[in-house]
Amino acid sequence: MTAPAPRSINRPVFLIPLAVLATALAASLWQGPAFLAAETASNDWILLHFGPVFTVASVLFLALLAAIALSPYGGSIIGGPHAKPLLGRWRWFAVTLCTTIATGILFWGVAEPLFHLNAPPKMLGLVPGSDGAATFAMSTMFLHWTLTPYAIYTVAALAFAIIYYNWREPFRLSSLFVPLLGQRAHGPVGTAVDILCLYALVAGMAASLGAGILSLAGGVEGLSGFVGGVPLRWAIAGLIVASFLISAATGLQKGIAGLSVLNTWLFFAIIAFVLAAGPLTEMLALSLSGGADYVRTFIPRNLGLDVDADWHRQWTIFNWANWFAWAPVTALFLGRLAVGYSVRAFILMNLVLPALFGALWMTAIAGAAIAIDQHSGASLYAILASEGPDPVLFRLFDALGGGSFVTAAVLFAIFLSYVAGADANVSAMSALSTHGISPEAPEAPLAVQIVWGTTVGLVAIVLVAASGIDGIRMMSVLGGFPALFVIAGAALSLGALAVRGRKDTTPAKPG
Repeated sequence: MTAPAPRSINRPVFLIPLAVLATALAASLWQGPAFLAAETASNDWILLHFGPVFTVASVLFLALLAAIALSPYGGSIIGGPHAKPLLGRWRWFAVTLCTTIATGILFWGVAEPLFHLNAPPKMLGLVPGSDGAATFAMSTMFLHWTLTPYAIYTVAALAFAIIYYNWREPFRLSSLFVPLLGQRAHGPVGTAVDILCLYALVAGMAASLGAGILSLAGGVEGLSGFVGGVPLRWAIAGLIVASFLISAATGLQKGIAGLSVLNTWLFFAIIAFVLAAGPLTEMLALSLSGGADYVRTFIPRNLGLDVDADWHRQWTIFNWANWFAWAPVTALFLGRLAVGYSVRAFILMNLVLPALFGALWMTAIAGAAIAIDQHSGASLYAILASEGPDPVLFRLFDALGGGSFVTAAVLFAIFLSYVAGADANVSAMSALSTHGISPEAPEAPLAVQIVWGTTVGLVAIVLVAASGIDGIRMMSVLGGFPALFVIAGAALSLGALAVRGRKDTTPAKPG
């Protein structure tokens, strides 16, 4: 075993995103409406002109992964035949799941199907609130939260895992391009890729944290009966940031994996409660009809061939762009977990099982929301339209008779799901901005992790105070545009690796 290289800060990758983020934040605070208008115009232009690229690429990624899983290359061991796994399969699944879904599955698992139920695409001719609209809503939840989005993560993460462990390339996004460009990939363009993707992830994490702060504050105030205002939001932000920094600093085995396992069990407990307390027969019927519609319309719905173009851009392509924005840096962490397992096992753990979990979650949570909204004259949708998505989650559990105990458990799940996902991404962000990261020395210095974790927290709380969550979320989606080309390059590299069929631990570096 070679001695770990000395770790030092990669100054451009560390400092430039911080400077750009500070500038963008200042612009959003001082010129809020104008800044948001410029972001929105850029976002609309990207979705209009490059929307088909997002959708076609996502479907092709899924086809590539299926072909690799069924090929002899699927039996190749990441890290070589003698590599030892970092994690057992259960802990591996838990970390993968919590790294990729964060709080999104809690927020949008209730709010999104209500939109689709009560405002389906006009092209389909569905009556809002009808059984046909309910089937469409469930089918769309399967589309947005199962196979296709996880293919985006899995393609990049698998390519990086093989290149990092088998080819022994640096812990950098530019390493994804080495099978295509050789060592030329580690030049200025590679550094620019690292900087851009790191910025996109910080913006996305800050947006997610900001939404989590608002939801947690609303839940705490509703549960306790007092109005905490800004001090409560600062306290929640500080607690979340401190928690994921402590978890990330304690490393993969103790902090990140432990929190992820706890969070995963809590997710399953929530599913069990909803299945027991909700209209089970209707939820299962919705799952079957929605699942059948999902399979039947898989290609045309992914590509937007059977729905209105505006709807497809605002929902499906918007979702894909957001997943793309997170995928490059998240892939570094997911790839790090893969050592000692086969390529086929990696695809199972990062694509198939999370997709099955997403289908189970939507069967319970989205199914209950749809059924209750239909029976109550769109009462949940009325709350969504008037108060936004955050209260709807708690109103659903109130309707299921959960009481204060279940509300507290859901609040803890929101808190834990963000912490469990954020600590993994802070670990990857910190490693990306540090020289000398290797399988033998996988963690960045604690000081770097503190800077990134604190930055995410400060940006989130300032945006909450300034009501700028939409702006920073838009920045995250805009980050999906350059990330699209990064993940496309990773897919080409993965295809090249599979064609070459390399299984040795230390292949000759190309180029």
